[in-house]
Amino acid sequence: MTAPVTELLREYQGYVLAYRLRRAVGGQVAPPGGQLSLAQYAALRLERQDLARSLIRRGMDSAQMRRLDALSDELMFGFWLNPAEVAAFLRAAIREGGHPALGDPAAFAALLTPTERARLGESGVQRVCAHHIASFSLAAPMLDPTGLNAAWQRIQETEPPLFLDELQRGSP
Repeated sequence: MTAPVTELLREYQGYVLAYRLRRAVGGQVAPPGGQLSLAQYAALRLERQDLARSLIRRGMDSAQMRRLDALSDELMFGFWLNPAEVAAFLRAAIREGGHPALGDPAAFAALLTPTERARLGESGVQRVCAHHIASFSLAAPMLDPTGLNAAWQRIQETEPPLFLDELQRGSP
């Protein structure tokens, strides 16, 4: 069963925002390569999906497992919604000195392009910032089911629309 296109575009949007945040934090947290275009992301996502299917159906050798891990890392798969990934990122970001975007909505909003901010409007930007900053709270309550449920509820209530420049018609 395939995911709806909007869900896949949201996944790419999450990748781009994670990329921008990691680049802003810098140091060991910075992504090693350039930001993937939507087409590049889709091709690597399909490769990752095929490898994951292969793992389930036939198992895989160590080279294939390393490739699956490398693709997951490059695509930042699960960056915003996987409590373990969020916790690992925050620990690494703190070691790098942190960044205001980890808790300040105005600093997070600065990760958006001017056209993205204009497209979203003030309330949309606030929603995007609230959604992504709420994702950081997944790291803390992993042992507290009530806290984890509250974090998920905040994340779901603030899911942003599709807004990236890369997802708009006629964008470079």
